[in-house]
Amino acid sequence: MVRLWRCEICGDPYIGNNPPDNCPFCGAHKKYIAEAKIAHVSFDADLNETDRKNAEKALDVEVSNAAFYFCAARKTSYHEGKLLFKALAKIEAEHASIWKKILKMNSVPERTETCSEKNLENLNESHLRESRAIQFYKKAASESENKRIKQIFEALVEIESDHLRLSEERLK
Repeated sequence: MVRLWRCEICGDPYIGNNPPDNCPFCGAHKKYIAEAKIAHVSFDADLNETDRKNAEKALDVEVSNAAFYFCAARKTSYHEGKLLFKALAKIEAEHASIWKKILKMNSVPERTETCSEKNLENLNESHLRESRAIQFYKKAASESENKRIKQIFEALVEIESDHLRLSEERLK
């Protein structure tokens, strides 16, 4: 039976017989996807100073990573690399959108990043970016006293770890 599902991290809906293994928009794992009628989604978080600072940094990380991946998707010479970087760019842009909602901003800042025409160089840069994001998100999750903010940071650790595995597999 076709149902309406909703990601509890990004809030986006998905139509299907079953929940997807990962949110097709932000990459959140299946445990964060529920039937829309019972999904708990809120971007109205009461941010203390630490959470606000970490959310602002997370927004910057995601905007930067999305810009890098969009660049790599355009420039890399390897076909599968173009597809991978395009998919990662869309996911990172969705992550930026999450932080935009949390921070009650009207739009996501625009940014330009440089990248290479060489797929391997972009994979190495991806690996560094994802490693830094994971490290920061783990720290931010441990610092947060807000249940919703902690949940988002923890989900992003899982998602970015998936991205890290994608680059590791291709760097072998």
